[in-house]
Amino acid sequence: MTSSVKPIPEGMHTVTPHLVCANAAEAIAFYQKALGAVELFRMPTPNGKIGHAQIKIGDSVVMMTDEDPQCGSLGPKALKGTPVSLYLYVEDADKLFDRAVSAGATVKMPMADMFWGDRWGAVEDPFGHFWHIASHMRDPSPEEMQQAMVEMQKK
Repeated sequence: MTSSVKPIPEGMHTVTPHLVCANAAEAIAFYQKALGAVELFRMPTPNGKIGHAQIKIGDSVVMMTDEDPQCGSLGPKALKGTPVSLYLYVEDADKLFDRAVSAGATVKMPMADMFWGDRWGAVEDPFGHFWHIASHMRDPSPEEMQQAMVEMQKK
């Protein structure tokens, strides 16, 4: 018997971020204000927490949930950092960067033209997640990027 259900749901990509937040409802509101996110849906638990939610930023879905220490599900603030960051390509990186900072994100790296061809900057959102915000500006060769990285390391 064959199934008509797609193994990758419509509108999803092969890899989908799933963010754990200390207060997912507040995080959704922040991402709407800071990044132009659109809430697709949320499923509250009986205690009012978010068991699962999905937002869309650009063409990508981001799944979200509230922290649940009993299940070992903790956000970056509880973990005192995260090794994971999100790289967000947009049409106008400067505009979205300023919007995110105005909404409450903390600048980690100011906007600059980078050797790999992106206009890039980095912010940390109020929930501890680290976002790279970029617009691709040019296509340097791998050799150009390697040389620029070597030069940067000398400084």
